[in-house]
Amino acid sequence: MHRRITTPGALAAASLLLAVPASAASHSPGAPGVGDPYYPAYGNGGYDVSHYDLRLKYQPAEDRLEGTATLLARTTQDLSRFNLDFLLDVSEVRVNGARAVFATSGEHELEITPSKPLAKDASVTVVVRYSGVPSSKRAYGFTSWLRTPDGGVAAGEPESAWWWFPSNDHPLDKATYDVSVQVPDGSQAISNGTLQSTGSRAGWTRYSWRSDKPQATYLATLAVGRFDITTATTDGGIPVVNAYSRDLGGTDGAARAGVERTGEIADWLTDYFGPYPYNALGGYVPNTTTGYALETQTRPFYSPRQFAAGSNTSVVVHELAHQWYGDLVSVSQWKDIWINEGFARYAQWLWSEHEGEGTAQEIADYVYASRPADDPFWTVRPGDPGPENQFHLAVYDRGALALQALRNRIGDEDFFAVLEGWPRRYAHGNASVADFRGYAERVSGKRLTALFDTWLFQPSKPGAPAARDASIAAPAPGARAAVEQPRSWKKIAATNGVHDHGHAE
Repeated sequence: MHRRITTPGALAAASLLLAVPASAASHSPGAPGVGDPYYPAYGNGGYDVSHYDLRLKYQPAEDRLEGTATLLARTTQDLSRFNLDFLLDVSEVRVNGARAVFATSGEHELEITPSKPLAKDASVTVVVRYSGVPSSKRAYGFTSWLRTPDGGVAAGEPESAWWWFPSNDHPLDKATYDVSVQVPDGSQAISNGTLQSTGSRAGWTRYSWRSDKPQATYLATLAVGRFDITTATTDGGIPVVNAYSRDLGGTDGAARAGVERTGEIADWLTDYFGPYPYNALGGYVPNTTTGYALETQTRPFYSPRQFAAGSNTSVVVHELAHQWYGDLVSVSQWKDIWINEGFARYAQWLWSEHEGEGTAQEIADYVYASRPADDPFWTVRPGDPGPENQFHLAVYDRGALALQALRNRIGDEDFFAVLEGWPRRYAHGNASVADFRGYAERVSGKRLTALFDTWLFQPSKPGAPAARDASIAAPAPGARAAVEQPRSWKKIAATNGVHDHGHAE
């Protein structure tokens, strides 16, 4: 017989363990990132947001923003603590109505500890009160908040939310939005979706916008300034709201001549990509000094420089194509950027064909022939370009070239069935390059691994045999390339760097 000797300290420790529910002991902090290999700290683990309600007040003269953000979410694990991505100054956080402890860490992390641990698969309401001057905030040495002479703009990729609302900032966590912004009379607030109401009181006007379809955080936008606003309706019945800064100067006419064709172009794209997926449409051109454009959902952002050389419908085609490829179906990880940019660029090639300025085949032949094998362009792999090359020209041009190679390999009937079917297959969700290859193989009944590897993943120019196999014009051995530049090329090239990360140092 063995006697077990237990000390008083051990008894106390055992009693304490018994006093803690087994479920609480299993609670742990949510990860401070979703595990994206390009941006490990972006997004957060442990929960999924379904809706953002943002009630804001913005003073353009001071670039001062005050806000109350209400997030509706569901936990995906037993949580003791969780993070939001955010940069402005927080004064209060409540979780399910009770005050929560909060602290900042890293470059852009807001750590929240609720008063009680949260069980897995529970509905959670998070309220964050905050204020600050967005243009004064930096993370990783840059800002995505764009200051303008009459206000400010939030538009950047892969991040812009940190400067104006707390979020789970990764495309994997889409949500619906209500954005209500109070601005001084005479200014307007532009955001995504449909304008629900406006109202003025005591020198301030409130604009309330709603996006009722899932939207990635980087696709949410806010622009405050003095705008001229136009409205229309597409042939498909979608309301169009466009906005132009009142001080665009000499680019005003060219910007309007391009952006005012938004409805026409969106209707044209439905022939290739299927029905337009949202209940709102438009674009806006604030007076920024940046050079990029962005597919902010339902209402793309365009910089004036996109129209510096005159009207350019090609950039409008690019950003509207993203409403299907990038917005409706978003990347699973940022390395899958080709399924955004390669397709938006290819839509520009199709528009060139539509306008009689060069077929997609002619443009593909030109891209292939005009760059020699030792051009660094070919070292970038569009299927996984790396974070430093995420918006490299090769992701666009070589990415679209890969689509022409696919089109020639599987034939027009299957190719256009893939273009239209893909957004429907993954609507309001996320997908990868591998998912797209698998989908194209199912539709076409052909093995495409080698083709995708050659055109998307090899850090070298596909050789002449591979080009001929994909029906891409390749000069005979020893011959010089002599492919005529398509008439649309300068317009397409004018949109190079169309996203260019959107960072101001």
